[in-house]
Amino acid sequence: MIRQGNRDLKTTFETLLNRETIYCPIDEQLVYDQLDNDNTAIWSFLLAGGYLKVVDYQESIDEERPAVYGLRLTNGEVAAMFYGMIRSWFNAAGSDYNDFVKALLVDDIEAMNEYMELVAEEIFSSFDTGTRPSRMQPERFYHGFVLGLIVELKDRYIITSNRESGFGRYDIMLEPKNKKERAIIMEFKVFNNKKEASLEETVQSALKQIEEKDYAASLIIKGFPMENIYKYGFAFEGKKVLIG
Repeated sequence: MIRQGNRDLKTTFETLLNRETIYCPIDEQLVYDQLDNDNTAIWSFLLAGGYLKVVDYQESIDEERPAVYGLRLTNGEVAAMFYGMIRSWFNAAGSDYNDFVKALLVDDIEAMNEYMELVAEEIFSSFDTGTRPSRMQPERFYHGFVLGLIVELKDRYIITSNRESGFGRYDIMLEPKNKKERAIIMEFKVFNNKKEASLEETVQSALKQIEEKDYAASLIIKGFPMENIYKYGFAFEGKKVLIG
């Protein structure tokens, strides 16, 4: 949950790692189902598990302002455990990899989007990316750019592009040489205002195409379990980029 949570969750966890106090409400009736729907529920979970301790308490003022607990990591042993866990994520990514690849390897969608937005805004020109679905073929531009970013993974992954799998041709596939690692499929789509109302819909269209055309088929045949195949849709409109 920490690895896949949003930026606010990661920032709050960083505060804990700095041995500082975070303040949040606590749900003593927490059930596991809540963890998937509420990022803040993890603090209740960690408190119940003994990884956090209460160091402060602020009573409820009214119904709109529930009681708030001041929480810290229980002790140095717990802090060392979490430090080791996070170091392992970055070690898996490799210190020499660019920020996009590091984010991709730990499935940090938010960091992937931030990187692409920054690059698109500061480096890409409208001439490069195009502004219409039928003009300049911007899919090829982003396709080529992302291939350039991930080429440094060639020692760990078999990287293929525009190959047949299932009922069509995927854009990019990363097949890990170690089958215990996750496989990755990427599909690129340019926003088309005649078919979609937003970049979010374009992302969903890309992901739907991966499923409908069964691009994961070649990986399944090779023994990769479905839960270890990660699929990403890239949507763009000129310099606007969205990854889902």
